[in-house]
Amino acid sequence: MKKFKQVMKDVLGLILLAILAACSATVAHYIIAKYEGRPFIEGYVLDLIFFGSGLFLFIITIVIISLFFRRREIRKLNKIIEAMKRLSKGDFSVRLDSKEYHDEGFEKVVEMINEMASELGNMETMRQDFISNVSHEIQSPLTSIGGFARVLLEQDKISSDTKRHYLDIIESESQRLSKLSDNLLKLTALESAEPIFEKIPYRLDKQIQRVVLASETQWSAKELNVELDLEEATIKAEEDLMSQVWINLLHNSIKFTKPGGWIRIELKKTTGSIKVKISDNGVGISPENMPHIFERFYKADKSRNREAGGSGLGLSLVKKIVEIHEGEVSAASVLGEGTQFTVTLYK
Repeated sequence: MKKFKQVMKDVLGLILLAILAACSATVAHYIIAKYEGRPFIEGYVLDLIFFGSGLFLFIITIVIISLFFRRREIRKLNKIIEAMKRLSKGDFSVRLDSKEYHDEGFEKVVEMINEMASELGNMETMRQDFISNVSHEIQSPLTSIGGFARVLLEQDKISSDTKRHYLDIIESESQRLSKLSDNLLKLTALESAEPIFEKIPYRLDKQIQRVVLASETQWSAKELNVELDLEEATIKAEEDLMSQVWINLLHNSIKFTKPGGWIRIELKKTTGSIKVKISDNGVGISPENMPHIFERFYKADKSRNREAGGSGLGLSLVKKIVEIHEGEVSAASVLGEGTQFTVTLYK
């Protein structure tokens, strides 16, 4: 019904246009006839008949063409509507051929629908992976805690040393769960639309020194040689968040550097930026794992990370904090020789 009404409107518009043209032609014909001194009606009736016949055929042709193209447009619009319905129901595999809509001017709309479907599909995949990874990370320490707690409850004759060993494991796994929860909350807060934090100026070299001293029990227990080469530098940033960056990177180096190894931290000022490099002669990272190290829950060596108490969130947290400070973080590594992380902060 709506389509019929639209066609009738188009036809009426054409008829009005034709009447206007006929009136204009009549006036012109009258002026010319009067100027030439011949009867006005002579030849005009015949011209009018030809004009009316041509106009009628023109209108019929336009109506037929209009109906044909409107039917095509409606079919294509129905495809777009159907695609959007599928998207709303969670089917992100929908795709439309943008070339098919080029003539109707819907090409951009179709491209946006395809792009939206692709992005939503990626987000859904990330969501499922995230849930799977969180479930896996939580399940492992819970299994350990439950298992050792059950042993302690069911077995009466356990030596003090064994009991303490089991309790140490339960405590360690509990701390791991707590750290996982804390990192997830931080990532969620930082990935909100507008993370709220206050940037203040402070001495970056002093901050790094404090982080190294606070971690002394960890690196001294492995007899690591920690070298500092820090130039005086002041930055404007959120101090607690940036402290988390240096803690995560330093602890990462401590975890994966063998006893007796070394860790070197350099702070250098360049034109327009400050670069902090944290290097070690640890186990290194293989080339195939390098592109993924800043991804959530990614672990190059899952068994080694589990022994070290890692959750695979530390480096992703580092990357996010540096990015919201409009900086950059990169890594270079040689398997078996060591790794270097470089954080660049712009003034």
